Amino acid sequence: MRRSYLLFSVIASVVVSLGAFAAVLILGYKPVLGLDLQGGASVVYKPVKPVSQQVLDQTISIIRNRVDGLGVAQPNISSQGQNIVVQLPGIKNPNSALALIGQTAQLEFRTVLCAVPAYSPPPKSIKKSSIPGAVCPTTQSQSTLQAFTPTTQQSANHPNANVILPQQGSSGPRFVLGPSQASGNILKTAYAGVDSSGNWVVDFTLTSKGSPIFDKIAAANYQKEVAIVLDNVVESAPTINSKSFGGTGVIQGTFTQAQANNLALVLRYGALPVQLQQQTVQTVSATLGKASLKAGVFAGIGGLLLVMIYAILYYRALGLVVFLGLGTTAAMLWGIVSYLGHSTGLTLDLSGVTGIIVSIGVTVDSYIVFFERLKDEVRAGRPIRSSVEKGFTKAFRTIVAADLVSLIGATLLYLLSIGPVRGFAFFLGLSTLLDLLSAWVFTRPLVILLGQSKTFTHARWLGVARGLLASEVQEVKREAVTLKPSGVGS
Repeated sequence: MRRSYLLFSVIASVVVSLGAFAAVLILGYKPVLGLDLQGGASVVYKPVKPVSQQVLDQTISIIRNRVDGLGVAQPNISSQGQNIVVQLPGIKNPNSALALIGQTAQLEFRTVLCAVPAYSPPPKSIKKSSIPGAVCPTTQSQSTLQAFTPTTQQSANHPNANVILPQQGSSGPRFVLGPSQASGNILKTAYAGVDSSGNWVVDFTLTSKGSPIFDKIAAANYQKEVAIVLDNVVESAPTINSKSFGGTGVIQGTFTQAQANNLALVLRYGALPVQLQQQTVQTVSATLGKASLKAGVFAGIGGLLLVMIYAILYYRALGLVVFLGLGTTAAMLWGIVSYLGHSTGLTLDLSGVTGIIVSIGVTVDSYIVFFERLKDEVRAGRPIRSSVEKGFTKAFRTIVAADLVSLIGATLLYLLSIGPVRGFAFFLGLSTLLDLLSAWVFTRPLVILLGQSKTFTHARWLGVARGLLASEVQEVKREAVTLKPSGVGS
């Protein structure tokens, strides 16, 4: 094989690997760490009732929009059967974030019939509310009187029923509300802001179809209160001061900045089409995540160094091939993982680190198979130069067969498993593919070049011949020559 081709293959491999590594560094890309390495939260939601895949996909889309609105970097949101798995790496306030993400956010506009103090018993005679505009009719229908019985979750979900619902905050009054006049579907956008009094409010814009609906509600309830109900809690009950709003409105209440932002967020992206239940919640502190990352890096580097030392002591110059091969493969792997993390949201978690560490053993096995085949060729009396190509041809079949077994196992694990096992399978499979590529375009030409070099073949301390135990081969030959005359003479 031409020397120029061999040099080109080796140099191209190094340039591509280091180029990929340098490119992601220049662009500022780096592997996106999972929540078990940088801290964060993970939650599994399940619909209260079974739903179709279409409804599940719609729910995931809304949750993803809410998570993006929180500014979480590289979240992982997926469905596993009827479950929805949400992973939020690096989230600083996981409890409030998870509560916001799983909130149904069912918005309704209901007429206020009257307000009663919190925890008060049902009144014998209904008087006017102390809140302006919230006047209870003197004669109540049976459905209105039933509203004074605490409303259950099930009955509150009926839009045509009169209900009694609490105000935001545990100490506020309860409101007796009429049937739902409209839902949150009439809203187009919603953003948090500050009014002229310095209070936090939520400004909303109505859709083209929702604007006349809201104006109709305003005209029917002019100078009366209309409650804005979110998930069966009265967020505010403003008095309607205009018969037409021109497609915009304001939700006022005793909001903090965070509450206003969260309310605007859930209104902006719409209500979930199904009520969700939290199945499992896992939170990992940033400190624990850093400790796990440090332990994983230490294990990887420690294992790599031990492999390098063993390979150099046992195979001499060929041990340097192992060192350079693992280095180029690691550089390429870093570049690929960093790019995929930026472009597709691929995260590197602890199971992925484990897969990479296991792949080091798979890669070193490939080198050992190759080098041991070279030993067999040298022991057979062939010179090192001619043994390299023949030995690699035989060894490569074994390497491909072994790597294919690893790839099949990794593929099955990735397709059939869930959670961290998929990360382990993906990174193991990716590293195995890079091992196959490196064996053909880097290891093979480099060993051939070393076999053609007298410096690396016959060097006293680092020679390829010593690494292949060629001295033992010569000793075996001398013993064979010495024993042959004795056998003939007898």
